Amino acid sequence: MSRPFSRRALLLAAGAAAGALAGCSTGRDGAAGPPREYEFTGPTPTATVIAEDRRAPAPAFSGELLDGSPFDSSSLAGDIAVINFWGSWCVPCRVETPEFQAVHAEVADRGVQFLGIDVKDQRQLATAFIEELGVAYPSVFDPRGEVPLAFRGFPANVVPSTILLDRDGWVAAVYTGQVRGADLRTAVELLLAEDRA
Repeated sequence: MSRPFSRRALLLAAGAAAGALAGCSTGRDGAAGPPREYEFTGPTPTATVIAEDRRAPAPAFSGELLDGSPFDSSSLAGDIAVINFWGSWCVPCRVETPEFQAVHAEVADRGVQFLGIDVKDQRQLATAFIEELGVAYPSVFDPRGEVPLAFRGFPANVVPSTILLDRDGWVAAVYTGQVRGADLRTAVELLLAEDRA
């Protein structure tokens, strides 16, 4: 006795239904086009940003800050965001974090938010790390490394890594590995120079 639907037919039907539900999306210029969401294809060269017409929206994410208060990525809306994935156990993080703090201090009042994502860590060690290095911007406590997974294809095990979002919440740069403060400053200035009016 044969089954009314083969497994392959069911998968094809499910895929078609998902495609129909996805429909069309509107791009940055308002033109309709295929659905578009961020998917990692490779790191951005240092001190550069992705061309505006090649950017895709960042996924939404939420979590708990190291101080225990809730965080939602919607709070980044309207500002440029520097999202840095780090861990207290990460030696390059200890080098780049003071440089990130210096850039943060320079641009915080110009519509730029910094957010750390502390991955695969212990809260006590992470808190000691940011206190020792004088980090003033908040960090999400993400011991299971769930936030990086929201960014499709992003190499979640590469720490440190940094993602820059433009004012519209679109991924404007992805740096894997340690970032020099001068290179971060250059990239942030490029985004600040973009006119969204």
